[in-house]
Amino acid sequence: MASAAAPVGSPAVMPTYGRIDVAFERGDGAYLYDTTGRRFLDFASGIATVCLGHGHPHMVEALQKQVGTLMHTSNLFRIAGQERLAERLTANSFADVVFFCNSGAEANECAIKAARRYQHVSGRPERFRIITFENAFHGRTLATIAATGQEKILEGFGPKVEGFDHVPFDLDAVRTAIGSETAAIMVEPVQGEGGVIPVPDGFLEGLRQICDEHGLLLIYDEIQSGMGRTGRLLAHEWADARPDLVTLGKGIGGGFPVGACLATTEAAKGMTAGTHGSTYGGNPLAMAAGNAVLDVILEPDFLANVTRMGDLLFERLEDLRKRNDSVIELIRGKGLFVGIKCKVPNADVVTGLRERGVLAVPAGDNVVRFLPPLIIGESEIDEAIGALEDVCRDLGQ
Repeated sequence: MASAAAPVGSPAVMPTYGRIDVAFERGDGAYLYDTTGRRFLDFASGIATVCLGHGHPHMVEALQKQVGTLMHTSNLFRIAGQERLAERLTANSFADVVFFCNSGAEANECAIKAARRYQHVSGRPERFRIITFENAFHGRTLATIAATGQEKILEGFGPKVEGFDHVPFDLDAVRTAIGSETAAIMVEPVQGEGGVIPVPDGFLEGLRQICDEHGLLLIYDEIQSGMGRTGRLLAHEWADARPDLVTLGKGIGGGFPVGACLATTEAAKGMTAGTHGSTYGGNPLAMAAGNAVLDVILEPDFLANVTRMGDLLFERLEDLRKRNDSVIELIRGKGLFVGIKCKVPNADVVTGLRERGVLAVPAGDNVVRFLPPLIIGESEIDEAIGALEDVCRDLGQ
């Protein structure tokens, strides 16, 4: 096995990341500034997390006010901000109830537990397995790496948590995988880490029908695709296939650690007092962040503008691809969730962009992700396209 690259930064930090030797000290809107004062256009958004950009005045005000009032109590008591955010999320989605946690992986853990408990209290305790999909990514806990199923992520963490069956995006394969122990199906409406791969047209509707036929729960992992990233509050809203559970993270906190598991009353019927919990989940400071994000996303025309900017970005990228087809193979995604599949190593494209002051994120299938803040404008899109054009010209020679 090849030796790992030397860690960047302090040796006191566990070297679990292949870090880039850049440190940022402040942000403003769609831009980040490093410790040398250099400015970068942020088309990474903390991997689809800083959805309102950096230093958004409404978020800053909400968090400063909450820090000066009350940061944390515990879930032994009522939390007004938690109740407000839950009521707003359910009023604007399929869901009836919400569990708050600290991350997307924790939200997926909640959904997995809810699916098992649902089958248990429904008199089917033998049902515990969940069907997931090849190329997926569901988190870094022991259960969610098993749900992901990729050997490079599982290596060295055995024995693998039992209960997950992996299939391709094929409805016949899904039906074949269903057995007497199957409890649920979990899918990303748009696979993020896998390479910004939307599910095929009609696929979610097919999964909904299969779940109804077999008494299974349908779970959508919207940790990366949710909270307006595709131009709808939740990405599955582009299809006609209601879920039973949806998991959120990343953008829901706008940069503050927040996760959420949304569910129908029926799907959550097993999640009674004492079955699940979180020390920090849903605390007043986190809920101030979540409510501030939702305030902005639910403003009239906000999501419509995400769609407009997404359409513009796709149009500009497709024009660029036609001029640089030796470097870029295709453009895919939805809204401001964009994958650029490359013919050259995607790491070279990401590095070339960063050298020109634009941040992007690599993904599977040799893809570069463009994940700008949802407040992005046309001038910033033009700036990113100009940098990518320069990178293509250099790499295409």
